Amino acid sequence: MNLITATELRTNTKGFIDFLLNGEEVQIVHRSKIIGVVKPKKVKGETFDVETFMRLTSKINLPILSDREIDKKYRAAMIKKHGKHLSGRKYNF
Repeated sequence: MNLITATELRTNTKGFIDFLLNGEEVQIVHRSKIIGVVKPKKVKGETFDVETFMRLTSKINLPILSDREIDKKYRAAMIKKHGKHLSGRKYNF
């Protein structure tokens, strides 16, 4: 188990993070006393299921919009939110 002081924790954060990414536990020392232990969290990765996603999106039945229609709706929403004094400049994405 690795030790890191409170000062090192503040000044050497990269080293602290490297320990955690390697799966090692780190004990935090303050004034010669161990005040805590930091353990890396084990994260279970989830897989993305394309078939389920496609099934869900087909149930929503959203309309197919052109870029011009999307821009019109976006500008209308921004004018409603921020007022009429928006820039008239067009952006091409």
